[in-house]
This record gives sequence, structure tokens and C-alpha cells, in this order.
Amino acid sequence: MIVFNQANTERVEFLLDELNIRGFTFFEDVQGRGSVSGEPRRGTHTWPEMNSAVITVVPDERVDELMATVHKLDLRNDKVGVKAFSWNIEKMI
Repeated sequence: MIVFNQANTERVEFLLDELNIRGFTFFEDVQGRGSVSGEPRRGTHTWPEMNSAVITVVPDERVDELMATVHKLDLRNDKVGVKAFSWNIEKMI
């Protein structure tokens, strides 16, 4: 799962294309706040920015590559923010 400021939408889509990750589910207007220093993303007058999220399932051997690529994107601008989370998928149909 990749959660990102909507300002990074094109970059995240480009990242998935470059890694040849075709399948994903995209969620717009995701609200939240970073666990360390992130400002709230609430879509309100006070906190107008919003996040989006993408969920994709990749083979185990691709996880490290995806996480490293997301981390590079996050380092470009820590104020905008992008985070990735990984967990095991037991079954899929």
C-alpha cells in the first residue's frame, strides 16, 4: 500500500509504470496525518490538502525494489510525503 499527498499522483503512477506494476487499486481523497511530523490532510479550510492511496499486489521478490523506489520519491520532498507499507497476502482470487 502506498499513501501519498495528491501532489505526488503523477509521480506514483509513473513509478508503477516504470516498475512494470500493472495491477493496482487507487483511492482518492484519503484523510490522515503522518505519525512523526506530517501535517493533517483533511480537505478542510484549515488543512486543505488530501492524500490518495494505491494498493497493489506484487511478488515477494519485487517488494524491496518497490519499497526502495517509493523511499527515493519520499526523499525528494519530505513536506509532500509518500509512505509505503507491506504485508503478506495469504490468498488471492
